[in-house]
Amino acid sequence: MKFDVLGEISRIETIATGHGIHILARLIRRYGRGNWRKLKGFATVRLEDGTIAEAELHWFEAHGIGKRKMKIKHLIDRYE
Repeated sequence: MKFDVLGEISRIETIATGHGIHILARLIRRYGRGNWRKLKGFATVRLEDGTIAEAELHWFEAHGIGKRKMKIKHLIDRYE
């Protein structure tokens, strides 16, 4: 599902770091070495069909590489 993040991501928490990330080898192979962390946060998103919703997002991030593989884990509120 494609989506756009509207505004800032809030309440950011670290879920896992380093070898605690199950796909660490894949991240290094695809994007390069870095201090990889799995993070979660909440933001308002616009879905493919134009619906705007509050969502819990998960993604991977490393210093100098940025956010990668962002996905919606849960939709919280939907606004038509």
